[in-house]
Amino acid sequence: MTEDLQTFCPDWISPPGDTIADILEEREWTQTDLAKRLGYTTKHISLLINGKAPITEQTALKLETVLGSSARFWLTREAQYRAKLVPQDAAEDLRNWVSWLDELPVEELMAQGIIPKQDSDAKNQPNLVQEMLRFFRVASPQEWRNYYGIKEAAFRPIQAQPRDVGAILAWLRLGEIEAEKFNTQKYNSGKFETSLRAIRELTVLSPAEFLPQMQQLCQNAGVVFFLVPKLSRSQTSGAARWLNSHKALIQLSLDGKQSDRFWFSFFHEAAHILLHGKKEIFLDNWDEENRLLSKQETESDEWARKFLIPPEFEVELTQLRSKEQIIILAKNLGIHPGIVVGRLQDEGKIPINWMNDLKDSFHSREMGVKNNTLPERILI
Repeated sequence: MTEDLQTFCPDWISPPGDTIADILEEREWTQTDLAKRLGYTTKHISLLINGKAPITEQTALKLETVLGSSARFWLTREAQYRAKLVPQDAAEDLRNWVSWLDELPVEELMAQGIIPKQDSDAKNQPNLVQEMLRFFRVASPQEWRNYYGIKEAAFRPIQAQPRDVGAILAWLRLGEIEAEKFNTQKYNSGKFETSLRAIRELTVLSPAEFLPQMQQLCQNAGVVFFLVPKLSRSQTSGAARWLNSHKALIQLSLDGKQSDRFWFSFFHEAAHILLHGKKEIFLDNWDEENRLLSKQETESDEWARKFLIPPEFEVELTQLRSKEQIIILAKNLGIHPGIVVGRLQDEGKIPINWMNDLKDSFHSREMGVKNNTLPERILI
């Protein structure tokens, strides 16, 4: 039998101890006999045979002398066995982690093509766990909690009602995936302010015209800007944060936004980058009934209002009575008239249903929000 050991290459999960046991049986040796010949305890031999103790280089050399074959064979046999145990153990882990899926918007991510579509039955749930680990780039749900728990602690409160943290983290992760594709200049606040002034002038253009320009202007200043498909359970329409000390990210979910909300949301998030710290994640939505305004949120709101319509136009703003007057003021300001209408509605100067035809409605197709192939089957 020992003459055939060099070519022995099993395709099942068999510990090297099976080969040792076969040789002992062939030679009519007991485990005690082998223990004495190797200089090990009987307990250690039992562990070796049952795959509980690994074959080390020293043990492989002793097995070569006592049982035959080469030390290389015994080490290869050990390596093959341990390698085949890995997927078996991993599969067991995935089965034990399926409850984690309840914390995540799995169905919606599949519906958007972000992870591969499949049935969510018990048979496929371990596969879904694997897809979500790949999506978040973490080794286990515990690492997900450890790593993303820090991000949850950085959230600024946006709603009085409970938030779906798993959905928010998934939506933020979608922004990270997009940002990872691009190298930007190091963040420069002066350049960013200059870029924002240039972007303000783009509000009168169509999405096809302004979107690539505003993305490039942001990148030149060290800020990545992306539209990220909405996840309904996240109840989040915008976010601003720092990916590292020199690269910031602004992401918006389009969510059928009209021009006034789109532009105000963008400049609101830009204000967070300009005004506030690098350790926090600022989330925003437009559910005013449940929205909680922190000091930072109020500051960003005020900055965006003044940036779009400077204070010196306040008096003229209150005197607007017709569409024609709004269009003239917007032209003088160099901004889209829908922004002026939104401001008047927000401050209660005109009813919410007046003059909405001066606004543009932005939709995913015209804004270029579509599925793009990403590495390892992750889609956005």
